[in-house]
Amino acid sequence: MRPADLMLRKQDGLPIAMLTAWDALSAWVVAEAGADAVLVGDSLAMTVLGHGTTLPVTLDEMVHHCQASGRGLEAWRLEQLRQGLHRPVPLLICDLPFLSYQCGADEALAAAGRVLKEAPAAGVKLEGAEPETLAVIDRMVRIGIPVLGHLGLTPQSVHQLGYRRQARDPVAQERLRRQAERLEAAGCFGLVLEHVPTELARALSLDLRIPVIGIGAGDGCDGQVRVTADLLGLTSRQPPFSPPLLDGRGLAVDALRGWISAQRPARPATRPAAPAAPHC
Repeated sequence: MRPADLMLRKQDGLPIAMLTAWDALSAWVVAEAGADAVLVGDSLAMTVLGHGTTLPVTLDEMVHHCQASGRGLEAWRLEQLRQGLHRPVPLLICDLPFLSYQCGADEALAAAGRVLKEAPAAGVKLEGAEPETLAVIDRMVRIGIPVLGHLGLTPQSVHQLGYRRQARDPVAQERLRRQAERLEAAGCFGLVLEHVPTELARALSLDLRIPVIGIGAGDGCDGQVRVTADLLGLTSRQPPFSPPLLDGRGLAVDALRGWISAQRPARPATRPAAPAAPHC
């Protein structure tokens, strides 16, 4: 899959399914499940690295996890070939972490270039649509780096916005609409809309030529993206718009507890009596 293939899916009215991955195992699983795109999201800062927000994750760490996810997709591709199958390999996209693209176009370009040169990602994702960000996106696109936009709840702005729903009033909705149009004009191949009203997301999906991929934005979008660890119930808590599909933590703990118990056979209740000492 390439970024342009997501545009074609929208034109053909085919929904887009995107899931996150953080290593070779998770990437293999989501590819086998049939995802159209795999996002190495900076959410791994919380789901994998144990941070409280996405802010601490570094560019080096994102590249490292993207490389591992890419190896998982390659292993999946080779397995398909061995079975005589020809399913398309999901599009691999990597988040650019906080302060890797907000400190000037040159640094942003170098960060995105690292992701594409050192990992097999075919695109990067950036949050926001401030003038500085739009300038960065325009420059990236002009030199051939595909960019996925992200509006609404932007986790890298957690200290400013929190985790509450965004664009709840008409003024904020009009501002987000203009931002979305500017991201499309700057050359983004798609747009993630997070935790915004359903009606707004549906309207933007109809108005924009690029695919709108929702998360907590209702079912009127061109596609959906979810954090895989949330869906599998591996995280301690999930956002309200992404309930777990199974109790992954509980299932894993029960299975491993059973194995550990099997390694520890029950001891006899009493010690056997020691043999009597021989009489001289």
